[in-house]
Parts: sequence; C-alpha cells; structure tokens
Amino acid sequence: MGRKRTKARKFIHLCIACLIFSTLLGCISLKEKEKFEFKKVEVQKEKEEVQKEETSKILSEPLLQAKRLFEQRDFEGALKENQTVLSLSGKSPPGDEALFNLGLICAHFGNPQKDYGKSIAFFKKLIKDYPQSPWSEQAKIWTAVLQENEKLNQTIENLNQVIEKSKKVDIEIEEKKREYAK
Repeated sequence: MGRKRTKARKFIHLCIACLIFSTLLGCISLKEKEKFEFKKVEVQKEKEEVQKEETSKILSEPLLQAKRLFEQRDFEGALKENQTVLSLSGKSPPGDEALFNLGLICAHFGNPQKDYGKSIAFFKKLIKDYPQSPWSEQAKIWTAVLQENEKLNQTIENLNQVIEKSKKVDIEIEEKKREYAK
C-alpha cells in the first residue's frame, strides 16, 4: 500500500525534530537568564535599601543633636550639625529634613544672623532635590510666606523713602514761609 520511507525523509524529520528541540532549549535558557538578572536587580535594590537604612541610623544622632541645639537657640551649632547631616546623606533622606531645618534656622526670628534669602534658597533646594519628601510641601509654604514677606519689606522701604522725601519737602516749605514772613 504505501511506500517505504527513504533515508532522505528520515533525515528531514530528524532535522525538524532537532530544530524544534533546540528552539525549546533556547527559550528555556532565556527564561533562566531573565530570572537570574531579575534576582540580581532585586539583590542590588535590597543592598541599596539596607545601605540607606544604615546611613539613616548613623545620621539620626547628629540630626537629634541639631534639634536639641535648635531648641536651646544655639543656631550656629544647629546649623553646623544640619550641614554635616546634609553633606553625609547626599541626595537621600535625612538630607531633606536637614535642608528643612537649615531653612528654619535661617528664618528664625531669634537668630541674630537670620537671612531670609538663604532660608528661601534652602527651601527651594529641598523642593527641587526631594519633591516626594514629606518636608517638601511645608517648604513650599515657607517659601511663599518668606517671599511675600520680602515683597512687603520692600514696599515698606519704598514708603519710608517717600515719607522722608515728603518730610524734606515740608521742611523746605516751612523755611520758605519763614523767609517770606520776614
């Protein structure tokens, strides 16, 4: 009924079977490679998180010291401690809290060396470098308040200058009246 298979057909079937087998074997090795790379990325992320936690623990003591100094109104000491925390933390927390504290120190009414410009700069840096920080929203509010305060101070200065000019004019008018009265 049928013909006997020839060696050529057997060879073609063997080649197709090998091709299918090698394709499946290649797919399996790709999946294994992806799993390995995924695990490698997970391990790196875990190491980074552990490093951040260790940095946070190390920097929590200077940050607490800075808060104590601030409460005692030792503004220079608090400023130095917060700058130390900021320099050691880089772009990770608690650098955001240190920046916020620096802004508060520079804006504090009891600070004899207060500088609203520096305070605004610290708050803007916090907003720019740490947009997801819980301190960021408060920094936006402080920035707006301090900028409004600066505008009002400029307006007051301008009005004081106008008042001084009008006083001079009044004095001149009085002198001229005296001259004419003689």
